[in-house]
Amino acid sequence: MNTAVLVLLAALSLTLLLTGLASGARRLLGIEIGKGRAALTAAVGLTAGTLVGLPLRDVQPLALLTLEIGVSLLVAMVFLAATEVLIPSGTVRGLVGFPKAVRRRFARTRRYARLSRIFVRHGLGRFLTGGSRRAPAERAVLAPSLRLALEEAGVTFVKLGQVMSTRYDLLPQEFIDELSTLQDRATPGPWESTAQVLHEELGAPAAEVFAQFDPEPVAAGSIAQVHRARLHSGEQVAVKVQRATARAIVADDLDILYRFASKLEHHTDWGRSVGAEALAEGFATSLHEELDFRIEARNTLSVAAAIEQSTSDSVIKVPEVHLDLTSRRVLVTEWMEGVPLHSVADLLDDGGPDREALAQAMLDCLLGQIMTSGVFHADPHPGNLLLLPDGHLGMLDFGAVGRIDRSLRSTLRGMLLALHRGDPAGLSDALIELVDRPEQVDERRLERALGRFLARHFAPGIKPDREMFADLFTIVARHGITVPPEIAAVFRALATMEGSLERLVPGFDIVSQARSFAVTQHLRKLRPETLGRSVTEELLSMVPMLRRLPRRIERIGSAIEGGQLTVGVRMFQDPEDRRFLRSLVHDVLLAFLGGVIGLVGVQLLRTGGGPRISEGLGLFELFGYNLLLISCVLVLRVLFMMISPRR
Repeated sequence: MNTAVLVLLAALSLTLLLTGLASGARRLLGIEIGKGRAALTAAVGLTAGTLVGLPLRDVQPLALLTLEIGVSLLVAMVFLAATEVLIPSGTVRGLVGFPKAVRRRFARTRRYARLSRIFVRHGLGRFLTGGSRRAPAERAVLAPSLRLALEEAGVTFVKLGQVMSTRYDLLPQEFIDELSTLQDRATPGPWESTAQVLHEELGAPAAEVFAQFDPEPVAAGSIAQVHRARLHSGEQVAVKVQRATARAIVADDLDILYRFASKLEHHTDWGRSVGAEALAEGFATSLHEELDFRIEARNTLSVAAAIEQSTSDSVIKVPEVHLDLTSRRVLVTEWMEGVPLHSVADLLDDGGPDREALAQAMLDCLLGQIMTSGVFHADPHPGNLLLLPDGHLGMLDFGAVGRIDRSLRSTLRGMLLALHRGDPAGLSDALIELVDRPEQVDERRLERALGRFLARHFAPGIKPDREMFADLFTIVARHGITVPPEIAAVFRALATMEGSLERLVPGFDIVSQARSFAVTQHLRKLRPETLGRSVTEELLSMVPMLRRLPRRIERIGSAIEGGQLTVGVRMFQDPEDRRFLRSLVHDVLLAFLGGVIGLVGVQLLRTGGGPRISEGLGLFELFGYNLLLISCVLVLRVLFMMISPRR
């Protein structure tokens, strides 16, 4: 019984010691860790303290205990700090999730290797190390190779290239031109896999849901493929079925992109200036939306309503959606029989619809979506536009839809009006309202740069072209201005529409037509009935403020009359500023205190003397060693807080 009690007491003491070590190391470093990491940290620290104490058994037990505890705590802190820097808490979901995390790491490593082989195969290996800015000749070679590599890398990188092709503020013109031709092409998937997805999403085999279903897809991409089918009602429909592996592939690729963007933002000035992590998050959000066909169905309905709102007699038609047959991975819409826009040249030349009228109708429809409703098709490339037998145009694929609010729509109109008037001051004001304004921007310098831009592209006799967008966004980038994603989507849609219109009318002046559209919209806003409605809406939004205004004026007047009006200015009013200042002072004091304690410890070791605790150790030396341990603990905490990724 006595032996059992002793064993129990020993186990309890060991548990308390391990808990104290883990808790002390965690608290001194100021982090939260899981139970598995805490147990491992305490075990490493206790082992180190025990090993240090083995050669010192002739030292008095109390003195030896202080050294062992100090060494154990220091080693535990070093181990915990190293593991937190290399593998931060939360990146591996505890011991239970460790095998799964290892499998994902191996999968990610294989994907890294495959992507590296793709880039090297296309001659991009020597460019992967970065370096200085590329000369135009090098960029001309790099851009086509990059496009081919992205196409081979798969859906995520194709979508990334398509998004980046609209960022005139981030990439040179050679890359913009090349990436704008990216196409998402893929070989059709096996029918067995498609049938399984249909069964899982619709709850029944395709043969039961549809009267007829063609197993051969009419189009195939990396995310999904489209089949033609017939409902039991006799209606012909298009069935878009997501590939079974699409979601897993996108998840792995986005994980790689997140890590790459994080490294860019933390280690390069360019990454910080463009907000690489925010760009990656925005891209991931849009790609996740494209993977949910229910969102695409809602987008289709929204764009159809926007077209109807902008014009009642539009030549653009949107397919009807069968919501009862639509799910996360299956989308069923009306089948549109027509010819893709890139193949209609001969039809139009043989007495079909007028090219100019059709191009103007397409542009007016897109501008109406952008300027009137704020919901617009963000990818109107020729493959998404069909010439229907009745002369109308069908618009397809609403996975990418942009949305802008009323204030941005008003600012866009103001920007186009400033371009129309050749007003650099107005263009500067509209541009600053349109984008994410930096903390400091030289507005006079920006205005002069925009004046030169207007003179270069909008002088009499000069026709604006796509180079205008590149020059405008180059000016934006030079002034440290970041373009928000929704505005980038607008310019992406316009640039893509310009390419589509070129198929119909070579040399179509989209910029002049957009300026004319903005002027027409502005004049329409000045009509008495429209102006009255706008004034009413503004007054209604101001009613709550107007109700509070008299009471606030009365309070201010009373304070002035009684001599009680004061103005308070508080430094560090922002809680984040106060937190930063406290943290800075805390770290400086800890570093200073650790240095002083360390110097005292060194001095005691040099002095020696005092009562002898053992044959080779005096009391002053014991104090010196303990003070050095305390100094190391304090300095280690400061260093960890400086390099911690959570800082």
